[in-house]
Amino acid sequence: MKKFLIVGLGNIGEKYDETRHNIGFKILDKLALNESINFESEKLGAIAKFRFKGRTFILLKPSTYMNLSGKAVKYWLTKEKIPLENLLVICDDLNLTFGAIRLKGKGSDGGHNGLKDIQNTLQTQQYPRFRFGVGAEFSKGRQIDYVMGNWNENEVKELSERLEKSCELIKSFGTAGLNNTMNTFNGK
Repeated sequence: MKKFLIVGLGNIGEKYDETRHNIGFKILDKLALNESINFESEKLGAIAKFRFKGRTFILLKPSTYMNLSGKAVKYWLTKEKIPLENLLVICDDLNLTFGAIRLKGKGSDGGHNGLKDIQNTLQTQQYPRFRFGVGAEFSKGRQIDYVMGNWNENEVKELSERLEKSCELIKSFGTAGLNNTMNTFNGK
């Protein structure tokens, strides 16, 4: 049975729920809702599991806060004996327009503190990541306020369709593989 660890990056606590920085949590919440499963508090995070086409998907929302996500990722990879190529980390990306999705098999942290901590903890950049565009509609020096800010009215209207597309991407990653999924979803 192939297993996949799908990690949504975000910060715990109600005040972060609707922020752009928490898109990883939001995508996993939508996938859990679609699959009729619930998250349960476990060591270093909230976990939910489902099976699809002979694969097991383990969804992880780390409880370590964004900048310390690596500890939770490493723990669950080790505990579940999941190889790095079956890890998918979901995060926000300021360099992509709102709703744009980009799947990559490896890469730099791009200035994202959650990815930076995962990279430092795992001692590699060689793991798949799914970046969800949040745009960059902020003035100089206001980046933190922007990513920690709530979605605007127009974004909220479009978010539902983008969340569905994101859920499709995750299931495709586990069943069709990284390259096929990149070809199907990147830029869509």
